[in-house]
Amino acid sequence: MYPDEFDYYEATTVGEALDLLDEHSGAETELLAGGHSLLPAMKSGLSSPEVLIDVSGIDALHGVSVDGETLVVGAMTSYSDLIDAEVAHENAPAFTAAVEEVGDRQVRNRGTIGGNLAHADPASDLPGAALASDATIVAEGQDGEREIPVDDYFFGMYATALDPGELVTRIEIPATPAATGAYAKKPSPSSGYAMVGVAALVETDGDTVTSARVGANGVLDRGVRLDAVEETLAGASLDEEAIDSAAAAATEGIDETMMMSDLQASAEFRAVLLEAYTKRALAATAENAAPRAAD
Repeated sequence: MYPDEFDYYEATTVGEALDLLDEHSGAETELLAGGHSLLPAMKSGLSSPEVLIDVSGIDALHGVSVDGETLVVGAMTSYSDLIDAEVAHENAPAFTAAVEEVGDRQVRNRGTIGGNLAHADPASDLPGAALASDATIVAEGQDGEREIPVDDYFFGMYATALDPGELVTRIEIPATPAATGAYAKKPSPSSGYAMVGVAALVETDGDTVTSARVGANGVLDRGVRLDAVEETLAGASLDEEAIDSAAAAATEGIDETMMMSDLQASAEFRAVLLEAYTKRALAATAENAAPRAAD
């Protein structure tokens, strides 16, 4: 199918993109990043913007770096570029592990970190990892820059705390070089999206867990923290018994009537998957922690 006609603009700076958003505020306007979510929606008729503003070529929105104790990821950084950045693996292991599971090579070469989080598909791989990594989404509008803690960012399916005239400029993640992390997902056999995905980021002192953040996607209409899992892990050893106990708590505090249910998985089955993939994510985290402890 072909999309409806639209006006196309290519922004080369953040200021130019914001001016274009302001100029066309009365029209149905979309921002084009990697295009892997927007273009299929336009071709299928699910989205029909009158104005398309391409922000993929804004140089200031690309790149991965460490600023003090923060990993800074430009919103237009591709998945592949983040995977190729050693500082990402060193300082954001859970987030990077989730990025490695996105789509295939072609998707990772073109899709962007900021585009993924702005689109907020609950079945994509990054919402749970962003929550586990305590990310901050930085957005800019005509009134200036705004920092949005990830715990306050996801509102629902494709809904975020972003205002209509705002553009995601970067993602800031607290650098955690002493932590270990992992991501485990049950991919949809038809699309590769996560039927359920779980990201875990754990810090230990010797054998004792001192900090744990665990996030999931594909469960509700937005990414969700698994608070009961985190509480079960606190002060425990990251061994098989603790992992089993923590995984068994994965559905605690989650209203099963609010769980996603579709042709691929009922809410009841997703609850089973959530426990299973929480266990897998924690087991992988423990496995990743072992070489670090040996050093």
